[in-house]
Amino acid sequence: MHGTGPTQSYSTSAKLLHWGFIGIFAYGIFKQVDDLSQLEDPNFLRFEFIFACVFLTLLALRLWIMRGQGSALPAAAPVWNRVAAKLVHFGMYAALMAIGVSGLAIGVVFTLGMHSGALMEFCIAAHEVSITASYGLIMLHVAAARYHRASNDGVWSAMVPLFKERPR
Repeated sequence: MHGTGPTQSYSTSAKLLHWGFIGIFAYGIFKQVDDLSQLEDPNFLRFEFIFACVFLTLLALRLWIMRGQGSALPAAAPVWNRVAAKLVHFGMYAALMAIGVSGLAIGVVFTLGMHSGALMEFCIAAHEVSITASYGLIMLHVAAARYHRASNDGVWSAMVPLFKERPR
């Protein structure tokens, strides 16, 4: 299913999850665990588990809702543009999912008493790599959104509730 350019728009639920997820992601980044010893507090550890589960649930819901939405790219968009869009979107979903899963893994490994060692280091490394990958993919996503805003091809207006493009 391909978008039709300026007439394509995403559902209200898709827009709410898109923009709401930005807040949840930002909250996760700003409240991040600074030191593993913080996980010794059972309430903090429980909150981290709950947050990771909510994060993954909302991500899965977002993916499920977006699956049938199609693309807002104009029908005339080049193949490379469609491939790049899919790679960045699927990459963001994979990186964000890896953040949640690796965060849960850190909590489980910590709960099992392995506060250091190769397994904990692997979990932390996976978490850090997925966060770094998500930053890069999000920057590509934002750059592409700005490109489409400047191109006035309807892609921007399909998801952004403000600063709509002028009709052609």
